[in-house]
Amino acid sequence: MPDGTSRTIHAYRLQRQLLASDKPSVDAILNDKGSWLSSISLVIYALCFSIAYVALDTGTGALILFSAVQLTMISWGIYKKEQLSALQWLAFIVAVAGFVYLMLPSAAVPSPNAAALMTLSGAAWGVYSIRGKSCTSPLRATGFNFLRSLVAVPILLLVGLMYLDKIGLKNISLESITSEGILLACASGAIASGLGYSIWYTAMPLLKTTQAAIVQLCVPVIAAVLGVIFLSESLTLPFVIASVVILGAVLVFTLDKKPSA
Repeated sequence: MPDGTSRTIHAYRLQRQLLASDKPSVDAILNDKGSWLSSISLVIYALCFSIAYVALDTGTGALILFSAVQLTMISWGIYKKEQLSALQWLAFIVAVAGFVYLMLPSAAVPSPNAAALMTLSGAAWGVYSIRGKSCTSPLRATGFNFLRSLVAVPILLLVGLMYLDKIGLKNISLESITSEGILLACASGAIASGLGYSIWYTAMPLLKTTQAAIVQLCVPVIAAVLGVIFLSESLTLPFVIASVVILGAVLVFTLDKKPSA
């Protein structure tokens, strides 16, 4: 056998072995059961988010939430020595500016308590996202994180009772609650959110923390686009401008691979 052919076959075998070693083993997948830290972060995110938005406008809540997420994840990325080039820093600033431009018209001065809760919610989501970088089985990890979150049900019931007492039980009409509504609510939380979180945990190991942080700025744009498509919401020039700025900046950030010296 010619020496060149032998080296080619040997290189091919080494490449196959390297690819195989990169794949998580069956034991690693079965042992991926999430963590209590991830579950607690998820509960804090959802609980603080729900309470804060009662007293916040949509734009104000989004600005505070995403700012906290960005600060948490970017800070962690810098702590882990993820180097950003000057172009990436510029793209990040432009993306944030586009996001602020998109959300600012619907923003208002928030109450301190609601703003603090939303900030805590954003930080918790940042922690939950960062925890996904070590995930080997996104669906299993998400499922176990959801199961652990059930320990917070008594806390949620207590908060719910406090809220109901605040608005007055006599103002609550149980006649509007239907079995279909209950099933749809359960599907929204257990299926839609569960799948969404699993997909996010699938993407996290493939991204740097800083990349994952800035990619999330696309969420309001995607939500607004879906609103235009499915809810016949109006398409405005400021939205188009902000969307182009945000998506363009995110694209530049993710494609630039050269770290700063």
